[in-house]
Amino acid sequence: MKKFNFLWMAMWFFHPSIGQEANKGGQWPPLVTMTAQEDHDDMMRQLGIKKLRPGPSGNESAPNHANYDESKANPCPQLPEILTTRSGQKVSSAEQWWKQRRPEIVEDFEKEVYGRLPEHIPAVTWTVKITDREFVGRVPVIAKQVIGHVDNSAYPLIQVDINMILVVPANVKGPVPVLMMFGRPAFPSPAQPPAEDMEKLNAVFKEMMIKADPSLKAIFDRYPAYSPVTRLPAPNFFAPPPAGDLPPTEQLLAAGWGYATIDPASIQADNGAGLTRGIIGLVNKGQARRPEDWGALRAWAWGAARGLDYLETDTLVDAKKVGIEGVSRYGKAALVTLAFEPRFATGLIGSSGKGGATLHRRVFGEAVENLTGGLYYWMAGNYMKYGAAEADFGSKTGCDLSVDSHELLALCAPRPVFVSYGIPEKGDARWLDQQGSYMATVAAGPVYKLLGARDLGVSHEYRTATMPPVLEGLLDGELAWRQHDGGHTDAPDFKYFIPWANKLWKYERAAQ
Repeated sequence: MKKFNFLWMAMWFFHPSIGQEANKGGQWPPLVTMTAQEDHDDMMRQLGIKKLRPGPSGNESAPNHANYDESKANPCPQLPEILTTRSGQKVSSAEQWWKQRRPEIVEDFEKEVYGRLPEHIPAVTWTVKITDREFVGRVPVIAKQVIGHVDNSAYPLIQVDINMILVVPANVKGPVPVLMMFGRPAFPSPAQPPAEDMEKLNAVFKEMMIKADPSLKAIFDRYPAYSPVTRLPAPNFFAPPPAGDLPPTEQLLAAGWGYATIDPASIQADNGAGLTRGIIGLVNKGQARRPEDWGALRAWAWGAARGLDYLETDTLVDAKKVGIEGVSRYGKAALVTLAFEPRFATGLIGSSGKGGATLHRRVFGEAVENLTGGLYYWMAGNYMKYGAAEADFGSKTGCDLSVDSHELLALCAPRPVFVSYGIPEKGDARWLDQQGSYMATVAAGPVYKLLGARDLGVSHEYRTATMPPVLEGLLDGELAWRQHDGGHTDAPDFKYFIPWANKLWKYERAAQ
């Protein structure tokens, strides 16, 4: 029966015609199904955009290749004033920041960049589906798969179930810090039945296979000792530790942390055609977005916040010490999460590029036009205006944005943020504009200092800011920067991120 239910839910999600069949009486608005191009064109019509500028190519030999000339990278070098209100008033106190300036910045990001959360989002009910005792490396752990079911009673044609796996060390006293990571959840090393139970499973499995296909009996007779279901290799506790750094998850567990992996695809699809499905489609009752509606980045951030709702109820987790992590598009989502959800205590932002830590108005590598083109669904519909060549309102560029990424970083203050990048030679492409992210991190510094936290410890002159040498991180403050010598990953920075966060939190691992 469980298998049938699972298949039915999968068919419901991927085949909207089933939902339409269930809606024969017309009780709910019918699901709108569009290709990404059709959805993109619909948003252009809503905004009065006749033509968008094409985004540059990441292929440096292409005729429309991206700019990598620093002398052309800053067409509007003056960033929006981070500590000046719209009325021109200078912000000189924490109270002014929280009550005046910060709400202005949030409003601009919601309206023009990432989109607004809908006024009424259905509640999420979390259920622990599986609890398993496993080993990760040499560390005994408790692993839980938890499912967050979004109430779809107002529109049953779309079902959203957030998938997350939590792993915490079993050899540490008390609740532990947890790093939530965007990615595909999986049990690290599922516990396996003992030999006698495996024998029973194989006996029944062989019987079922022969019943389904009698010719298989001859094969099993030729190989009487063969077992179709075999055990995975058990952990070898006497083997020497592997050379080099441990995987990030093992580093976290060794430091007395847990980790949670949350599946963005179970919240919102990573494509434009999915905007009438997932949590965005559920709230919109299967209809197309409006210009100020949230995009996928904000939806993933909302899902992470709902995951934190669950972690706050789990006695194994120190909910005051939950961080958020992601790389590339999930690095963007992690930064958006930290900026808009104050309960997250820290963030490790890996190789996030445009839409993340890199300045929008910079013209170096990935451009605003790439995000208003094929990647438009990450953002609010209104963001497309800044790639417009011809429109009812004229034309706009990234220079017309009233906010930029230094202010997104500032929304995280005074909580600790660690910005991580690799090097182009190893695959963390120049396309990401590491320099533009460094400039933004420098420019966010005054807000950190205003709120009593430490910034990068360098001059606030972002226009002339030069990245420190590779491997020489700036890790003395709540705002941190490090460029490792690896590729498109933040894994090499975990061994710096964990002690950095521990020091700021004054957290020490307490063994059982």
